[in-house]
Amino acid sequence: MTLEGGLLALLNALALATGVAYAVLAARRNRLCWIAGAISSACAAFLSAVNQLPMQAALQVFYVGMSAFGWWSWVRSSTEGELKVSAWSLAWHVVAAVAMVAISLLSAWWLAPGDVAAWPLLDSLTTWFSLLATWLAARAKLENWLYWIIINGVMVFLFYEQQVWGMALLSLILVGIAAAGYIAWRRKYQAQEVPA
Repeated sequence: MTLEGGLLALLNALALATGVAYAVLAARRNRLCWIAGAISSACAAFLSAVNQLPMQAALQVFYVGMSAFGWWSWVRSSTEGELKVSAWSLAWHVVAAVAMVAISLLSAWWLAPGDVAAWPLLDSLTTWFSLLATWLAARAKLENWLYWIIINGVMVFLFYEQQVWGMALLSLILVGIAAAGYIAWRRKYQAQEVPA
């Protein structure tokens, strides 16, 4: 194995381990998830760039910054008591989805010429919807987990096709963790809604 191959394998393993740690800690509403997420995202940014997924690389760099915002948001919320889970209305989801699809079509069109991106539309859709889901997670919105189930399902395919096995495996594991996270947060949300 070359030095470059060894480094890529190490980054894949680190991204996988810290990505799983992020999702498990987030499902438990533990703010340490944001530290694990920042490490995972830094590794994933490099791996995505090397494997011609420029939108994913940019997204992962953004995630590093969002990790700081998520940490701050959850620390602030937890000083007011336990982190409260809230939900968005269907109207907000429709508006956000239309905006994300429109932006994805534009960025896919921009990436399509040449060989800059292997999968311009899927790369764009998963990137922009991931930004939305990350913002929802940082704001402790229940539906962030539903977005992650779909996004990570598509990411399994994208990373598998690009032969980034560690990230494909991470995305597959994250589908299951996102489903568990949704169930746990929904229980919390429903418990908050019941008058004491």
